Amino acid sequence: MGNDLKAVFEYIKSDCTRYNMTPSIPKILGVLIWSGNHCLRYSIWFRLSSRKNIFRLPAKFMLRRYAVRYGIQIPSNTSIGYGLFIGHGIGIVVNPTAIIGNNCNLSQFTTIGSNHGKAAVIGDNVYIGPSVCIVEDVKIGDNVSIGAGAVVVKDIPDNATAVGVPAKVVSYSGPGRYVTNRWQSSTSNNAMIG
Repeated sequence: MGNDLKAVFEYIKSDCTRYNMTPSIPKILGVLIWSGNHCLRYSIWFRLSSRKNIFRLPAKFMLRRYAVRYGIQIPSNTSIGYGLFIGHGIGIVVNPTAIIGNNCNLSQFTTIGSNHGKAAVIGDNVYIGPSVCIVEDVKIGDNVSIGAGAVVVKDIPDNATAVGVPAKVVSYSGPGRYVTNRWQSSTSNNAMIG
């Protein structure tokens, strides 16, 4: 394997771990060919499309199919760390200028957007609930939970739970608790894919 493909495989392994799957090449191929888990399958295609490798063009084609079928639109040049988890993947839109850390959960109907060319920077171990909108250049800290239906227009500090429209911090107790099967690796601190 070339260096780019090795790096991509490390990201794929981290994503599989988040879905409680022991990663191996046969299992990953099984997910791509016949698995019913379209969220993990999307994540694998996303990773394969993100760096130069022999699978990049077919992976980009598959991402376009998922955009039509499920409404998942995460551009292949988006910076996303290790351990991406897409829950109930439908209607997810992420601006390519967003930066997403390690072990992030994206729920259905999530939008991370920008009209001004600079989307959010999201830390590690962040849970983003269903129907959340994160608007423009906000900073989301590490170990944060964002409740369903929240509209985030201001920064959220580390270790906080935020809810509401507009989102406000309501607790510093048990943040990020829905981020399970976290990827732990010495390479997790390296540059993100994208």
